[in-house]
Amino acid sequence: MNANSLRRTSKVTRTLSAAAVMAATMAAVGSLSGCAAVSPDGGVASLSSLTQARLGRPVAAQRTDADRARAAEQVQAWLAEPLTADRCVDIALLNHPGLQSTLAALGVAEADRAQAARLANPTLGFGRIRGGGHTELDRSLTVSVLGLLALPAARDLGQSRFDEARLQAAQAVVQQATEARLAFHEAVAAQELLGYHQQVQTAADAASELARRMQEAGNFSRLAQWREQAFQSDARANLARARHQATATRERLARALGLAGDPARMTLPERLQPLPEAPAEPAAALRAALETRLDVQLARQQAQTAARALSWTRASRFVNVLELGTLQKNQTGDARQRGFDVSLELPLFDPGDARLARAEAEYQRALHQTAAAAAQAESDMREAHSAYQAAYAVAQHQWHEAVPLRKRISDEQLLRYNGMLISVFDLLADARDQIGTVTTAVQALRDYWLADAQLQAVAAGAPYRGAPVDAPTRPAAANTARH
Repeated sequence: MNANSLRRTSKVTRTLSAAAVMAATMAAVGSLSGCAAVSPDGGVASLSSLTQARLGRPVAAQRTDADRARAAEQVQAWLAEPLTADRCVDIALLNHPGLQSTLAALGVAEADRAQAARLANPTLGFGRIRGGGHTELDRSLTVSVLGLLALPAARDLGQSRFDEARLQAAQAVVQQATEARLAFHEAVAAQELLGYHQQVQTAADAASELARRMQEAGNFSRLAQWREQAFQSDARANLARARHQATATRERLARALGLAGDPARMTLPERLQPLPEAPAEPAAALRAALETRLDVQLARQQAQTAARALSWTRASRFVNVLELGTLQKNQTGDARQRGFDVSLELPLFDPGDARLARAEAEYQRALHQTAAAAAQAESDMREAHSAYQAAYAVAQHQWHEAVPLRKRISDEQLLRYNGMLISVFDLLADARDQIGTVTTAVQALRDYWLADAQLQAVAAGAPYRGAPVDAPTRPAAANTARH
């Protein structure tokens, strides 16, 4: 073997058994071949096991035109019926394009996992030199010895990174399901509140018109008429806000479900689901969920991945390239010559300290992120549970005390009107007050269901989003100190 046969003059050659290394390579590849396969669903089946445990629902990827056609047909069948919160979750998990993009990204991560578990293909070299009446043929077959030695570590690291991607995808599924639930409750509440604001507007219009006629007849003061007109103006403004809120929440629901086109084709129930007889007491379940929350598991998995990457960086700090190859050379008139080639990287300019420092810093960051994730998860669950209990208490007070009390007051006012003890304006003002109380109760019921949805999401591993924001202003209180 002469110098022209060597592929890298800066490499060091030492005596190794090429045949033994080749045999070991084939044995390693054979033992790992079962781990290097790519699943036909792109890892979605393993993801479904996580979502089934937390949402009670699997996920399905739309990988072909036939899958998309079946999904569209199923969604249309679901939309033909009045929606429920659970049905909205089903539609979102099957139909939302953003979630389907996440599932496709999981397929990319699984392909990377399979690739990491495979040895790099051998390199075949061929050279031909002719001159002076002689022809020289060089043939070489080179494999990466370092890649062979690192194959188990690379396989474990690839699996760890895929597990990260799977947990991240599961978080995206839980968040999408939560968004669908929240958007559903907000849309139903906004639709119900719109109906009450329309009733207030009708009553305000009637009172204003009656006041105008009585003032013209001289039976009503101008100040009293202006009061009725001012209330009518407030009612119109609140009705406009309620109409927009109903439209905005319906659009948000359509976005959460991944629906295109006019959201009016969605059929919503007329009212929110009634308040349960008793609040859930999920404190023990929440404590147990701390160990199974997706964000905590993801942080732990990232720390494990960083530890494996650090271990491999330490092992390969000085040697990052090691290749072994067999050589054959034919020259006109001479016997065939055989040999081997070893390529070894010399750590002259890059001793690997920067790579090692980076890996150590990544590991330390992952450890601190794990601790932060556990603390955040515990705090989120306490806050979400407190918000749930408070929302239930407020809604229970509104529906079991405030609304029945307002009903008794209205009944008494009607008796007083029939006995000619109060005027029609007092009766209209009381009706507006009653509608205002019911509106407040509907908002409280909406807040309860939003808190319930967030509590379920937090138990699964989604971040807590805080207390809901009230939408349109409740109808202005009527002025009962009357004429």
